[in-house]
Amino acid sequence: MSTSPTTPSFSADWAATLRRTAGLLGVCTALLLVACAAPKPPAPDVLPDLPPVIEAPIADTLPPPTLVSEAITPREYRQDGARHLYGKNAHRIFKGKMPPLMHAVGVLQVELDNRGLVRRLNWMRAPSHAPDVVQEIERTVHEAAPFPAPVRLGGVTYTEVWLWDKSGNFQLDTLTEGQRSK
Repeated sequence: MSTSPTTPSFSADWAATLRRTAGLLGVCTALLLVACAAPKPPAPDVLPDLPPVIEAPIADTLPPPTLVSEAITPREYRQDGARHLYGKNAHRIFKGKMPPLMHAVGVLQVELDNRGLVRRLNWMRAPSHAPDVVQEIERTVHEAAPFPAPVRLGGVTYTEVWLWDKSGNFQLDTLTEGQRSK
């Protein structure tokens, strides 16, 4: 097989393709170098007006609680809550054993947040015959706040039984001295 002078050989075509590719590669490299060497626009002397920085509020800006309970169950917390109520109402605590007939008995659930503040009161058994006692117990609980902060519980709901004498004095079942039989 011979090659005619009008038909280019395979190697000649190949060489021409390589020359064109090398030429294009050279042009691309030159353009890339020119683009990289181009001067950058000058930085502005003054930064543009930015919106004001708004700091996120601190989650707990209140000081740490002064009264703290280390109770790990609502039953344990009940002791702390009762002692706190007695401390705030020492002049109203019935001294000695309660009489055989009490004026009112109420069962109240007290829900406290993690700082010892009253979130909710829920009567499980309200002394419906003595609405004045219901109001006085609720007022007494609210005025005693803040209770010892239930730090290990992160908030607590505890139940207390209020034993109310006709004199207006009371005992809490948690700390009661008992009841006389006569």
